[in-house]
Amino acid sequence: MNAQCRPVAMDLGVYQLRHFSISFLSSLLGTDNSSLRLDSSSSGASVVAIDNKIEQAMDLVKSHLMYAVREEVEVLKEQIKELIEKNSQLEQENTLLKTLASPEQLAQFQAQLQTGSPPSSQPQGTTQQPAQPASQGSGPSA
Repeated sequence: MNAQCRPVAMDLGVYQLRHFSISFLSSLLGTDNSSLRLDSSSSGASVVAIDNKIEQAMDLVKSHLMYAVREEVEVLKEQIKELIEKNSQLEQENTLLKTLASPEQLAQFQAQLQTGSPPSSQPQGTTQQPAQPASQGSGPSA
C-alpha cells in the first residue's frame, strides 16, 4: 500500500510544481494564469508551451540584467573619467609644489614619507610658503 502512495504523491508534487511554475511565470510575463494552466493529463503541446514561456521569461530577465549592467558601466566610465581628470590636476599641482619647495622642505617631506609619520606643523618661517604655490597655481602659468 505504501508503494502505491508514492507515485500518487510524486504525481501530485509534479503537478503542484508545474502549477507554481506557471503561476510564477504568469506573474513575470503579465499573462493570465488560466491560459497556462495544466491538468494532470498534459500533452506534449502544453509542455512545449511551458518551455516557450520559460524561454521568454529568461529572455526578459536577461534583457533587464543587460540593461542594468549597461547603466552601471556608463556610471563607472564617467567616474573613471572624473578620476583621471582629478589625478591629472593633482599631478600638475604636485609638480608645481615640488618646483616651488626649498631643498630643506623636500628633504623633510622625504624623511616623513620614509618614517610613515604624519606631516608635522611647519616652523613659523615656512607656514606661508605652501600657501603661495596654491595661489600661484590658480594664476597665469609661465
